[in-house]
Amino acid sequence: MKERTAGPALLLLPALIALGVFFLYPLVTMLISAFTDPEPGLGNFAWFFGERANLQVLGRTFSTAFWVTLVALVLSYPYAYAMTIAGAKARAILTLLVLVPFWTSLMVRTFAWVILLQDTGVINKLLGTLGMGPFSLIRTQTGVVIGMVQLLMPFMVLPLYAVMSGIDRRLLPAATSLGAHPVKAFLKVYVPLSLPGVSAGCLTVFISALGFYVTPALLGSPTDALISQQIFTQVNGLLKWGRGGAMGVVLLGLTLAMIALLALTLRRTGRKVTG
Repeated sequence: MKERTAGPALLLLPALIALGVFFLYPLVTMLISAFTDPEPGLGNFAWFFGERANLQVLGRTFSTAFWVTLVALVLSYPYAYAMTIAGAKARAILTLLVLVPFWTSLMVRTFAWVILLQDTGVINKLLGTLGMGPFSLIRTQTGVVIGMVQLLMPFMVLPLYAVMSGIDRRLLPAATSLGAHPVKAFLKVYVPLSLPGVSAGCLTVFISALGFYVTPALLGSPTDALISQQIFTQVNGLLKWGRGGAMGVVLLGLTLAMIALLALTLRRTGRKVTG
């Protein structure tokens, strides 16, 4: 028995080493610096919670992540649903469109949005032909949300499609045959079954949006900076490793708390549904 279990354990060893070197070690270093740099104690956390600007940046970070997640969900849900009802060729094209962003550099895509969102860019010119605008999109939170949504939509579409493709579509005709309106049947039957994909996609997009740096730095303004930009400023500009570590610890702690709360909510919801 020992010989049989040793093989799979050895296969996990390279992944565990990589995880320890590239994730656990930096994480532990950040934790230590938060409590010890420049001197041991809670001074860095007292500074963070004592400065109103830091709390505003933290709130702006979470609000931006919320709006990015909401917009991505609204755009991705019908797209993923269309992938489930489309034919084989159309589904292949839709899947290809989702995967294309993974083949393009993050910097390239962000700089493309810098060009598109300019006051004299393509988007404002298009809106001008429709009698609207021009709108200030670059160096605003709106531009940041637009760029982040485009970058993170694949992480919402793929979990939704994975769940939706496993839903038996015969349930909708069965519900309508029993007298339910098609819209009501969709909302009462299909949507609840797709909630695992919704929760997985929202969690992935929300957590990813919390740590975005390149897109807010290029599309946003210094007055609307997110916490990732503030951490970069503290560490790279001011050499305040302790303060940067404290900001990272606060962000990590709040993120883990939200994940635990979501897991508890989903568990209770699942019990109610099965009950």
